Amino acid sequence: MTSKWFKSFLAVSLTFSLFTAWASDGRIASAEGPLDPAPIINPVGTANGKKVLFDNTHGQTAGAADWVIDGAFSDFAQALAISGYYVKELRQSTPITFENLQPYDVFVIPEANNPYKTSEQAALLKYVQEGGSIFFISDHYNADRNKNRWDSSEVFNGYRRGAWENPAKGMSAEEAGSTVMQSVSSSDWLADNFGVRFRYNSIGNVTANVIVPKEQSFGITEGVQGVAMHAGSTLAVTNPAIAKGIVYLPQTTDKWPHAVDDGIYNGGGVAEGPYVAISKVTKGKAAFIGDSSPVEDITPKYLREENGQAKKTYDGFKEVDDAKLLVNVVNWLSHDEAYTNFTQVPGLQLDQATALHSYEVPQQSTEPKPEPWAVPAAGYKWWDQSSFKPGSFGYTGSTNPGPGPGPGPVNPAYTLEYPASVKAGQPFSVCVKVSKAAPNTTLDLQLGIYVAGGQQIGQIQNADGTWPTTYGYQAVSLQTDGLGNGCKTITVRTEPSKTGAASIRLRSGKSNVVTNSITVTP
Repeated sequence: MTSKWFKSFLAVSLTFSLFTAWASDGRIASAEGPLDPAPIINPVGTANGKKVLFDNTHGQTAGAADWVIDGAFSDFAQALAISGYYVKELRQSTPITFENLQPYDVFVIPEANNPYKTSEQAALLKYVQEGGSIFFISDHYNADRNKNRWDSSEVFNGYRRGAWENPAKGMSAEEAGSTVMQSVSSSDWLADNFGVRFRYNSIGNVTANVIVPKEQSFGITEGVQGVAMHAGSTLAVTNPAIAKGIVYLPQTTDKWPHAVDDGIYNGGGVAEGPYVAISKVTKGKAAFIGDSSPVEDITPKYLREENGQAKKTYDGFKEVDDAKLLVNVVNWLSHDEAYTNFTQVPGLQLDQATALHSYEVPQQSTEPKPEPWAVPAAGYKWWDQSSFKPGSFGYTGSTNPGPGPGPGPVNPAYTLEYPASVKAGQPFSVCVKVSKAAPNTTLDLQLGIYVAGGQQIGQIQNADGTWPTTYGYQAVSLQTDGLGNGCKTITVRTEPSKTGAASIRLRSGKSNVVTNSITVTP
């Protein structure tokens, strides 16, 4: 398989010393498993008083996915921080409760690969009914990243295609009896409660450019002319009183090459159902998008849990008007409204319910091809983190070869030290530090500074005192000592014509290890 199977492809408040991520109690987050402190990103500049929580409890790092705020969703999370939001990852090994969500204004669920238990669905619904908001980010049918037969569209909808009578259909006794599958039951949960259902279509590379005017989208589509899709799905509006489409595909025949059925159900256009939709459920709200590609960036943090290989993600957040739409969605979600459904909004044009095929009735759905789409690697158990490979989220073993306990797994922790505010075009010092790395090793890193939208504005001074002729990521070599510690001070400057809020990022290979904010003054 090619394309989406393999594509799926922090800003903390600045003081003089900045770490990759902090726990709420002040500890440095090691960011390796559900029991470690969760990363946070503090608002950049003026805080707006709103808090956003990203789920990482349901397989958000499975396969090629890396949907975490300090990994391949970091550009999105950083954009929210620049807009004034406090952003945090939900990281735990127990089911989600209402109490987990209550302190937050918006709960973002990136591509869940493991099903939600009935108690979790109840917690999510209560959260929205009492004024919270959820952003559901899905993908095409059979985007089953951990090969457990569930993809995000099925997880969100509440049932597996062709497995209504048994959510664990086709699973081994060990899989079906795992903690992950306990208290999972089939229901039309999303449609029943939010008025939409993700369709199981699989559409290829299309720019969704049928945009509902901002006057009919609560301002969400202001400044949005198009949103990219790279192997995604659309939604069906099942209850127009509480759900409304705001972004649609053009007419298209471009189905994803690996679609297991027709791929495109109604020829694209409005008839295919919205690519992006919103919902108003009593006091709260929800939003939905049928592809993760517009949200992701090219800085994955973890290795694949199944085989330990590097991930390759897609730089979609910078495409078309993807970033604009996504931030606009969260802005709308984060604000309370007095109306409880769309019929109460004067002048708002309600949708027509999406026409569905008979095979889209949940109880009548079938499984077009046997699942999973590929045989899992030997020894890999999606439900058992002890089978995960080193470098993956949730890995519980040791990276030490041979017998004996050894010194423990290598888990470098990086620090950047630099002035919180710098003058455009004027050189300043950045101290790059690392601890807990491999001893007596040269680390090849890259440092860059960029503004919103991704434009690079930073340069690192050459060893001979000259400066590069272009702006962008540049190499930083760091030597560790016998304890795995190292530091290096470099001289940096920014483009003279660019001022305001910016981000400084340290990379190791294709993975970002630090993303923080910096203010550039005239």
